Amino acid sequence: MLPELETLITEVRQTADAGPNLRAMLLDLRSNRVVVLVQQDRFTKAEAEAKDILRAITRLAHLTEVWETELAALTNLASALNGQGRHEEAEAIARGNLPRADEPTAAVLHRVLVRSLDGQGRYEEALVEVSRLAPGGRADSGAVELDKARALHGLGRRSEAEATVRQALTACEQLLHPAHPRIRDARTLLTRITAEDLAPE
Repeated sequence: MLPELETLITEVRQTADAGPNLRAMLLDLRSNRVVVLVQQDRFTKAEAEAKDILRAITRLAHLTEVWETELAALTNLASALNGQGRHEEAEAIARGNLPRADEPTAAVLHRVLVRSLDGQGRYEEALVEVSRLAPGGRADSGAVELDKARALHGLGRRSEAEATVRQALTACEQLLHPAHPRIRDARTLLTRITAEDLAPE
């Protein structure tokens, strides 16, 4: 996926001087690259790229509509910060941009917020936030269940967490590519929970 994106970005970059619309398209492609970098756990590189996109948006804003691209870059930046354990910064970005987000972007920001709360050990708040999330389409298979399982696990509700993460894993394995990072995350959490169940008191 990343090599194909790199090729497309290079091709569009060569013609980006043709006008603001092509430059906006280039920023969208680069934003997609940030998503892939986050999925590959390359969080520092993802953060740098997202910040560079935001700087480029400020130079383009007077020429064309870029608020959607800016919001995507901020969402990706928050995900990269979560990946680095900088959960308070991620929470601030998510909360600050939720009011202006359309429904699909708001759903992603809510999931970023849930992960930031989970990362801060604020599991009750994370569980409240995750209860507001509706299941998405195929690409989001298992995402809500996985977030809920993390919060339940953090609260020490292991049997509920295990049942929920198994639901997440089933949904992921049925609908996502076998190499999807969500499958890895669900398996990792399930292993952690079951290992705790087997541990001596």
